[in-house]
Amino acid sequence: MSQVWAALPVKERAGAKQRLAGVLTPEQRRALATAMLEDVLAALAAAPLAGILVNTLDPDAAALARRHGAVVMTDGARDGHTGAVAAMARRLAAEGRAAMLALPGDLPLLTSAEIAALCAAAAPAPSFTIAPSRDDLGSNGVLLTPPLCVKLRFGDDSFFPHLAAARAAGIAPTIVRLPGFGLDIDTPEDLAVLRAASPAGRVGAVLRGFGLAG
Repeated sequence: MSQVWAALPVKERAGAKQRLAGVLTPEQRRALATAMLEDVLAALAAAPLAGILVNTLDPDAAALARRHGAVVMTDGARDGHTGAVAAMARRLAAEGRAAMLALPGDLPLLTSAEIAALCAAAAPAPSFTIAPSRDDLGSNGVLLTPPLCVKLRFGDDSFFPHLAAARAAGIAPTIVRLPGFGLDIDTPEDLAVLRAASPAGRVGAVLRGFGLAG
C-alpha cells in the first residue's frame, strides 16, 4: 500500500450540477451526482491508497463515504473546493501523512488502475503530479508529496496556474494524462461524452434509468 491519502471534497447534494439543468431534472442531477460519488469512492477503495478523507456536510454523502471506509471531516466544507482541499491538506500534514491526492467526486470513468498509475508516476518528495481535465483547463487529480508542498487554487482554468505554482515552489511538475481523470461532468457536452462512453457501475445504471444510456 502506498502512503497516499485521497482527499475528496463533496458539496451538499441540494442543487447539484446546476449547469445540467437544461437536460436533467433536479432529481436526476442529484441521482447522477450521488452515483458518480459512489463510483469514485469505489475506485478509491480498490486502489492502493493509505486512506480516503472526505470533506462534506452532506449527511448522505458522509454515510456513503463511511461505507467505503473513508474518514469524514467537515472543517472547511463550505469554503468551496479550494478551501475544503486546503483544510484536508492541513489535517493530513498535521497527522504526518506523506502525500495527498486531491480529486473531485464527479469522475465517472475513473478506475483504481488509473489512481495507481498516477501515484506510481510521482517523483520522490517534494513532488507535484497532476492529471488534467480533457480540455487541459481543470486539475482533476493533484498528488502532493508532502500534502502542503504547493498551494492549490481550483477553478475552471486551474491546470496551467497549478503548473506555475509548482515551479514557483521549486518543483518540476509531472503531468499524467488519464481518460478517467480527464472527464468530469459539469456541462451537457460532458454528459454527451459520458453517454458515448457507455459507463458501467452506478453511473451506467442511473443513465439507463434516465433512458440516456449510450
